Amino acid sequence: MRNMVDLHLHSTFSDGVRTPAELVAMAAELGLRAIALADHDTVDGIDEAIAAGTSLGVEVLPAMEFSVAFGSYRDVHLLGYLLNHRDPQLLAMLKDFRDKREARGDAIIGRINEKLTLEGKATITSAEAAALAGGALGRPHIAQVLMARGYVRDMQDAFVRYLLPCDVPKRYFPVDEALATIKRLGGVAVLAHPTTITNEREPLLRVIEELAEMGLDGLEVFNNVCSEQDSAYLRNFAEKRGMVWTGGSDYHGIEEGICMGTGRGSMAVPYSCVVDLKRARNRG
Repeated sequence: MRNMVDLHLHSTFSDGVRTPAELVAMAAELGLRAIALADHDTVDGIDEAIAAGTSLGVEVLPAMEFSVAFGSYRDVHLLGYLLNHRDPQLLAMLKDFRDKREARGDAIIGRINEKLTLEGKATITSAEAAALAGGALGRPHIAQVLMARGYVRDMQDAFVRYLLPCDVPKRYFPVDEALATIKRLGGVAVLAHPTTITNEREPLLRVIEELAEMGLDGLEVFNNVCSEQDSAYLRNFAEKRGMVWTGGSDYHGIEEGICMGTGRGSMAVPYSCVVDLKRARNRG
């Protein structure tokens, strides 16, 4: 996997199950040249990842995945690459966001406990889930508690039986605010797994065009949602419009069949994507 990269990884600081240092060690073992730690709505794990990367010879790109709302679309994901992750204004904004997210985690646990009580099972606590989270409490951390208690077989079972029925709506960044923040921090804005917005190409292209007018720089064309045909189409679309394109496994450590570096087995993202991201940052 020499000269290959994975530009979409999650750690315990959001909803992954491995620490930033563990992710870097895995990348080094796989022979990846570079990775991007792109936790959801937090940058708290980046310095740990960079330090580990320096030690192990893996280039680590600072990144973050913003959960945004755009028109009628909710939970659109924007990747901000090469941004200034130590910016005080950013850290204050994310602290407020994290506080609200942790309140959401507590509310989900409250609903799950109501269900557990009806089932005659002992309740769980926020502290148990928080102990598994390096940063913001996420639903996979709650799922791990349910697994440890023996209430569910695996992560999927936890989501089907408890986390989805007991969900509480997330808070989202307005898309213009997220794009402006990425630009202010000197970063490059890339739309993550575009086909999760819609599988219909014409509406998706309209969304991309609108976002490009607002400052979107690129598309994540290689991911675990796009088909090979979709990836080829989106890459061609990006290149024709002078946008950067990237790829990543979106590895959390909990999805069956998804591996760092290769995704579901066939993904191969070249280091040239990192070069293009750096050029786009310098142009900005």
